[in-house]
Amino acid sequence: MAKVSVIITTFNSMHFFPETLESVLKQTFSDIEVIVVDDGSSDGISDWITSVVDSRVVFHSQSNQGVSSARNTGISLARGEYIAFLDGDDFWTPSKLERQVEVLDLEDEVGLVHTWLALMDEESRLTGRVMKPKSEGEIWEEIVESNMIACSSVMVRRSCLDVAGIFDSALIVAEDWDLWIRVAAVYRISVIKDPLVQYRIHPTSKSKRYPEMVEDFRTIIERAFQSVPYDYLPIRNRSYGRVNLCIAWKCIQAKEPDFEKAAFFCQQAISHYPNLRFSKEFISFSIANTLMQMVGMKSYVWCLSLFNTVRKIFSRNHTLSPVGHSS
Repeated sequence: MAKVSVIITTFNSMHFFPETLESVLKQTFSDIEVIVVDDGSSDGISDWITSVVDSRVVFHSQSNQGVSSARNTGISLARGEYIAFLDGDDFWTPSKLERQVEVLDLEDEVGLVHTWLALMDEESRLTGRVMKPKSEGEIWEEIVESNMIACSSVMVRRSCLDVAGIFDSALIVAEDWDLWIRVAAVYRISVIKDPLVQYRIHPTSKSKRYPEMVEDFRTIIERAFQSVPYDYLPIRNRSYGRVNLCIAWKCIQAKEPDFEKAAFFCQQAISHYPNLRFSKEFISFSIANTLMQMVGMKSYVWCLSLFNTVRKIFSRNHTLSPVGHSS
């Protein structure tokens, strides 16, 4: 029985998948099983996977049911003490699993360990932006306000999922945030402050599904606060502020940016959480939004690369953060 179960979910990501799988099979920690769950792809992955000669790899195909269902299928098949998740278009650096296993083996109170992320575009080019979450320990308050954990960076104890539950397949967005909140309510969280994951940014069409997104975020937030002490309730407004800012980000990250909707959700964010206007996330959003409209940019990733180039040139003379967001 492998110590770590790696669950890779994929849906029509064959263009990236071979490199994704290779990054797992080349890990310095080799006591793993690799469970690939294809969620109804039509890109030929079921034929390609037969060429993989590695007894650690198990392939499971299902009809398209969404990423939460695919991850839950992987969990049901997993036999490892620890479970690591990876999306079919992201990559790991070679020591990622080894370093996470070391944390969980040494720190019994830690239920989940994640890492920093290096962002890349659709052509696998690094953008220069590294997401650097720093909070660790008992961080329920921090994580319920803003999701700082990317699923492709997570290793979690199987026993934690037995207690906290699995992914809510009814959610179309932020299903991972919902689970991390539940885990953080019971266990300590650790972060490895090194970008051991390369995380891909795609133009998205999800931002067009505003009603569903708002309702899913509302479901997650209200669920999190339904039984907390009264003193915690002010955090709820901050949560609503940050999720509205998150949706505003997605509006300008879409294949066809919607600046009108971005402005609406930006205003909603400030209405819920006025002090958010002074945060790095809000300032970064404002700069990205303005740049894209002024220059007529249609690509958020292009804007991100430009902004980071400017930041590097003037890094000694200003303190602006690079464009980015927590979502």
